[in-house]
Amino acid sequence: MKFSIYQDSLTGARPINQDRMGYAFTRDCLLMLVADGMGGHQRGEAAAQVAMQSIAGSFEQQARPGLPDPPAFLDAALLQAHRDILQYQVTHGMSESPRTTVVACLVQGGTAWWAHAGDSRAYCIRNGAVLSRTRDHSKVESLLAMGLLAPGAEHRHPDRNKVLNCLGSPFQPTIEVSPGMVLLPGDLLLLCSDGVWAPLAEAALIEGFIGADVKRAVPELVRRSVAAAGRLADNATALAMRWDSDAPATSPMTGAALLRGAVTTTIDISPDAEPEPPITDAEIDRAVAEIQDEIARTAAR
Repeated sequence: MKFSIYQDSLTGARPINQDRMGYAFTRDCLLMLVADGMGGHQRGEAAAQVAMQSIAGSFEQQARPGLPDPPAFLDAALLQAHRDILQYQVTHGMSESPRTTVVACLVQGGTAWWAHAGDSRAYCIRNGAVLSRTRDHSKVESLLAMGLLAPGAEHRHPDRNKVLNCLGSPFQPTIEVSPGMVLLPGDLLLLCSDGVWAPLAEAALIEGFIGADVKRAVPELVRRSVAAAGRLADNATALAMRWDSDAPATSPMTGAALLRGAVTTTIDISPDAEPEPPITDAEIDRAVAEIQDEIARTAAR
């Protein structure tokens, strides 16, 4: 299983970043997540954090190193995350539960499945074109589907931010799970919050990935989205994975070298972890470089 992956997030014009992102993988299976804590409710960032921890925790427990039924895992893991958010409300004595959208993607055996609740999106991009994307659980998406709203008018609709489905509400969420899609070398999977996709036309959203590696394209996409939204910029979070093949490999990133059952993750699954701003891959790279520099200086003494 060989792939390249990168993630980034900006706070935009909001006072705090309520988005969360992360990925985890074993030798045979890759999980990617983006959650967008919902404003207008208490501690949306906590809901997003709990969702990430819960889903990643389920993955760590069950991916040994693969999953017997990836679509069933996605459905069950997202519903468990919903229950864990409701429990967070009880544990912390909150008057209402925090809420979050979520989009999750699993890749195993060269096939991708994704699941979502809300308006955080997953895109599958092939040869510079969108092959598939999730459909938002939102008021304007429903109006578009019923033919009651002209395409393009959703960006100006007064209910454009109204989400009809999420984790953490008093109602059982609907988890929409996609059919499996066989990946080809060069395919790109993009997960993002509405702060990324809403300010940009679809062509502008994907153009930066054409002929570019994800380490360069993801931060540029997030920056362009925030710039396009200006003083109204929402939290903007994106995670992209470029697929190479399902064959064992040693670079650029591979699960082949992992021990059977071992999980590598960017997500802190500790149940006591407090909600913190998302750590970007650029920050991880800088920390690794600082450690390597310190090791080199120590060795030279």
